[in-house]
Amino acid sequence: MNVVIAGGTGFVGKHITRSLINRGDHVFILTRYPKKYQNSSQVTYVGWMGANQEPESELSNIDAIINLAGETLYGYWTKGKKDKIFQSRINTTYAIIELIRKMEHKPRVLINASAVGYFGTSKSKTFTESSPDKGDDFLAEVTQAWEKTAFQAKAEGVRTVIARLGVVLGEEGALPFMTLPFKFYAGGKIGSGEQWVSWVHIEDVVSLVLYALDNPIIKDVYHITAPNPVQNDELSEEIAQSLNRPNWLTTPAFLLKRVLGEMSILVADGQKVLPQKAIDLGYPFQYPTIDKALRHIFT
Repeated sequence: MNVVIAGGTGFVGKHITRSLINRGDHVFILTRYPKKYQNSSQVTYVGWMGANQEPESELSNIDAIINLAGETLYGYWTKGKKDKIFQSRINTTYAIIELIRKMEHKPRVLINASAVGYFGTSKSKTFTESSPDKGDDFLAEVTQAWEKTAFQAKAEGVRTVIARLGVVLGEEGALPFMTLPFKFYAGGKIGSGEQWVSWVHIEDVVSLVLYALDNPIIKDVYHITAPNPVQNDELSEEIAQSLNRPNWLTTPAFLLKRVLGEMSILVADGQKVLPQKAIDLGYPFQYPTIDKALRHIFT
């Protein structure tokens, strides 16, 4: 299979690329700076979104496109940072749609990243792919615009999968940020600890993406989360046990919001999201529970 990846040099993208290579696929990674990288027998770097770059001329007989591109959410959310978060996702996704329109041979499927922040935050609701709820905070607005742009691929006859990712746990991403207080013996729950964390192990992220890639029945919204989300106090306790550190210091939510600003929504608030489509299809989660996931990462 010939697979194009935007965002292929990021945390999730590197893991997906490695798995595709291992199963014998060829990966074309879209990048503004293709000369920075060395092509191999199974990986080709293709220039895009730059002056005089025409990626469609280098991409024939493509079977699938995976779009993971977007500015990192981490960092103080100034107006400029929020603009980058929003525009990077919309602009790159629109560039993917334009690329598809220019392709003589259309890919069979587009898997476009999104996030469970689509729903906004809640301590009481449970969200699945069929939930009609929409949030009204910044992250919800970003994901809603992101998904709307990606769904334009359907007009080109391309099966479109909106991969709503939870908090991805692995050696990079959110987990190092989450575990840092525990490593300094200052770990504990945030606020009441009742806020939900819809997490997923990086290996299940990769497997769920490949599952959607190969399974034509999967389309539209598709949650990439573990089947057992946890509340913040349980997550804190499991991190402490995995690191053999105390879990005693509560971080007041108001203090976190003062220090991190609007970005604090990533850790001070949350939502309970279930991967109902994957569950119904019988996908075998490798890491269905938080204790098993953390033990694997920390050992």
